Amino acid sequence: MQLYNTLSAEERAIMIDDAGKQRLTLSFYAYAKIQDPKKFRDDLFVAWNKLDALGRIYVANEGINAQMSIPEENLEAFRETLEVYDFMKGIRLNEAVEHDDHSFLKLTIKVRDKIVADGLNDETFDVTDIGVHLKAKEFNQILDDPNTIVVDFRNHYESEVGHFKNAITPDVETFRESLPIINEQLQNHKEDKNLVMYCTGGIRCEKASAYFKHQGFKNVYQLEGGIINYAKQLKEEGLESKFIGKNFVFDNRLGERITEDIISQCHQCGKPCDNHTNCENDGCHLLFIQCDECKATMENCCSTECLDIIHLPLVDQVRLRTGKQVGNKVFRKGKSENLKFKHSGELADTVLAAAEKSEAKPADIRQKIKVKKALLGKAEHYYVKAKVGQFTVENQTLQIGDKILISGPTTGEQELVLDKMIVNGVETTTANIGDKVTFEVPFRIRLSDKLYKIVN
Repeated sequence: MQLYNTLSAEERAIMIDDAGKQRLTLSFYAYAKIQDPKKFRDDLFVAWNKLDALGRIYVANEGINAQMSIPEENLEAFRETLEVYDFMKGIRLNEAVEHDDHSFLKLTIKVRDKIVADGLNDETFDVTDIGVHLKAKEFNQILDDPNTIVVDFRNHYESEVGHFKNAITPDVETFRESLPIINEQLQNHKEDKNLVMYCTGGIRCEKASAYFKHQGFKNVYQLEGGIINYAKQLKEEGLESKFIGKNFVFDNRLGERITEDIISQCHQCGKPCDNHTNCENDGCHLLFIQCDECKATMENCCSTECLDIIHLPLVDQVRLRTGKQVGNKVFRKGKSENLKFKHSGELADTVLAAAEKSEAKPADIRQKIKVKKALLGKAEHYYVKAKVGQFTVENQTLQIGDKILISGPTTGEQELVLDKMIVNGVETTTANIGDKVTFEVPFRIRLSDKLYKIVN
């Protein structure tokens, strides 16, 4: 039984485009006692894979934390898979402010020790004794109270592009770092102030509010459903937004706009900007803010060093990054000496610019999928002396003049324009499904390589 992904992100993106169906981006979490997280994980994968549900999900003995992309037509069927479990009956699904069909391109469900890495010993306090949940209107009202202290329990790269006015924004890279810092900073206000907290979807505040009540804070409140649910209620009820800027999200979008205010700068030139990107150098993947002009000049790189590296032969790039930890640390690496205009810690509420209408939605969230392409087939053989590759056509047709891409783990992504080919032993202009095609390839290909037609 399939309990893992069989398609690459690129192949999944093509399938989503071809399907042409509206997808919803949503998130949810629940704390519960799960006796067998591994079986729970496997059961969810089987049920959700049938519904073409994608996303990043963590399960543990303490519950589930999920960010997902669901075909709109399958939403009710998806809810039914949740209702099977008593602790998820009637669960709130936080729908994104800005939906995108490519917010997630794989279904990944992982078993973890905890659904949020908080560094706390849950045996030392009552994790169910949480703070008072506040809806958007109530949250706005308590923020106007002079006895309120509002704390952002997200990381520096999240708060930099958007936060609530007058919020304390800890200069941290992980949630666990912020807990002792805020506890120490507010030691003298355990009884005389309202401790009001917020995060992206609410899950971090569930644990944080219980922790601070255990530490002796008397008046603890949290934003119900986090910034995502707050934004939804703003629209439904016509409320004023006390959040300014963009809400950072942990999917391919990297952010959804709450207000048109831009409060951060391009980390390279200082221009008002709040679009995050990841360095194009696979040995770096630094998360940083980059404007369109710098993106074009620096080719998505964070520094001239990384720019030089991406122009090296692929074999040299692989050698340089061998042994380095990348990928999984993408969202934890938002600082570097190369980022001259990076701000973190105590942040101002100053609006630097207003987002243009075209900036209201991400222009292209698939940073690694640079071109729209259709899968044609796979590599069968490479004739070294003749420098000729053989491929089997499995999808669509291939014609002389087509721009093609050969892609693989070692080969990388290599583009060619097809000017001559042999089909089933005969030179011709068109190849159809099932045909064996050979043509000159000026680099070595592998059996793991895939053949694509560039269609944009």
